[in-house]
Amino acid sequence: MIILGIDPGVAITGYGAISYEGNKFKVLEYGAVLTKSGIELPQRLLKINNEITAIIQRLKPQVFAIEELFFNKNIKTALSVGHARGVAILSAANQNLPIYEYTPLQVKQAVVGYGRADKNQVQQMVKILLGLNEIPKPDDVADALAVAICHGHSAAFVDKIKDLGR
Repeated sequence: MIILGIDPGVAITGYGAISYEGNKFKVLEYGAVLTKSGIELPQRLLKINNEITAIIQRLKPQVFAIEELFFNKNIKTALSVGHARGVAILSAANQNLPIYEYTPLQVKQAVVGYGRADKNQVQQMVKILLGLNEIPKPDDVADALAVAICHGHSAAFVDKIKDLGR
């Protein structure tokens, strides 16, 4: 299964594509969609849409996993991330991908085994689980890979539950 993980943001939208087969992860590609702050919001969102669509068409993932928006004290930041998140979801929906959403707590639990893990712990585990030489930068890229790993673990868990019912 090829999973595309997304950590949404207007300035930086991290993405990470991994293959998950037989309880093993393999990195296919990761990076970030970057938009400049001086550009109007509609053009920034259009760039995010166009680049995520191109990534989906190039990598042909079977599923799309994205981090849910958590409560943020800064309303302007929360709205901005919400815009980017909506555009990313629309990009996946337009490509007929199943969309899965995970809270930061679920991602941390799946990657580190502890829902209150700090950012560095998550990044270190992403590096270890994916056999990378270094932590992907910027942080949004490592977070996107963590979301993809979370989906891989979640899908494997669901499959095990189904097998027990047979």
